[in-house]
Amino acid sequence: DFGPISFKEIGHPAAGSVSMARGPDGTGVKAGFSLADHLFNERTIGQLGAEHAVLPRFDADRFLTDALAGMADRTLLARLDHLADCIAAQLPSSFPAMAEALEAAMPPPLDPARTDDDFGQFIHAVPAILAMRHGLEDHRDRALDLIHAATQRFSAEFPIRAFLNRWPDETLARMARWAEDENYHVRRLVSEGTRPRLPWAQAITLDPLRPLPLLDILSADKTRFVTRSVANHLNDLTKAHGGVVVDRLARWAKAGRQSPKEHAWMTSHALRGAVKRGDRQALDHLGYRAGAVSAELAIDTPTVPAGTALAFSVSLTAPAPLPVMVDYRIRFVGAGGKPREKVFKLGKGRARPDAPLRFDKAHRLKADATTYRLFPGTHAVTVQVNGADVAHAPFEVTMAG
Repeated sequence: DFGPISFKEIGHPAAGSVSMARGPDGTGVKAGFSLADHLFNERTIGQLGAEHAVLPRFDADRFLTDALAGMADRTLLARLDHLADCIAAQLPSSFPAMAEALEAAMPPPLDPARTDDDFGQFIHAVPAILAMRHGLEDHRDRALDLIHAATQRFSAEFPIRAFLNRWPDETLARMARWAEDENYHVRRLVSEGTRPRLPWAQAITLDPLRPLPLLDILSADKTRFVTRSVANHLNDLTKAHGGVVVDRLARWAKAGRQSPKEHAWMTSHALRGAVKRGDRQALDHLGYRAGAVSAELAIDTPTVPAGTALAFSVSLTAPAPLPVMVDYRIRFVGAGGKPREKVFKLGKGRARPDAPLRFDKAHRLKADATTYRLFPGTHAVTVQVNGADVAHAPFEVTMAG
């Protein structure tokens, strides 16, 4: 959940498809910006070395030299592994002693007064990586203790998955205690680490419904950092277990442990993927029920040069007042003529018989987009109301020059 980090930066199999990154403060950064260099450089690596210099016989200068020497050609995740190698080279080989040293070198926990978007620094992922590498098989409980401490400095959501696969019962038992930990980063790890489709992380063999009792505990957490993770977890689940998710959300609403406003936010966030897919049960739960809707779709720019905007308007009427959630899909021409579609939000409102509900949209088709390549040809836009397609129209994309 680190934001839309470049696949190329992290060494994901989709490397090359994305070159735009998002900075650690959440702001966009231009293509050509190296997130890996921003996170791992002489300053940050020197900081990590200085933190470990409190340990007897730890040579911070040697660490900095060794770490910098191997950075340039590595992706972000590979750089973390390299840092872990360089730290471990100067620590005791016995895992209990290694864990003690790593805990002694840790900076203070992240600010407990914050309640959201406090990820910490990537350099502090090292202790959890070493817990997985050296403690998984023979020192499970001590390694989980180390992860408990480490995740209060930087999320251990990747390493914990190895423990869920190797020791599912024991790790879930520990997570049941962590779900009520006083530190919200520990509580978040319970949800984030067990997500069925955690981006870029190794798959877990756990039954995806087994962590639901843990989410019951976390669903009314006082921090948005935790409840956002719960909602993202539920969004993952909707792809295979949409009915279970809707039932769980209804149960939480009935329990009343959250404020109505917070529960409404979580519900919307948890069902966002299902809504885009037009899932009827999710839409009904949100109050967007099936109903007769008439739509007029007008394409204002039938020919769109790449880099300019597709402009269109939609007018909706219904025989009786009907709350509507309106999305639109663009069908893009893909490589070799193979089409692909993407769903976008248009708006919400109430369709009526007496006055059309109108939406106007200008959707820029970026010629220099970093997440996809734009091809010339006949594209199309489809308007979706409460999960049902109500209007469709083609448009042409041309390339400059």
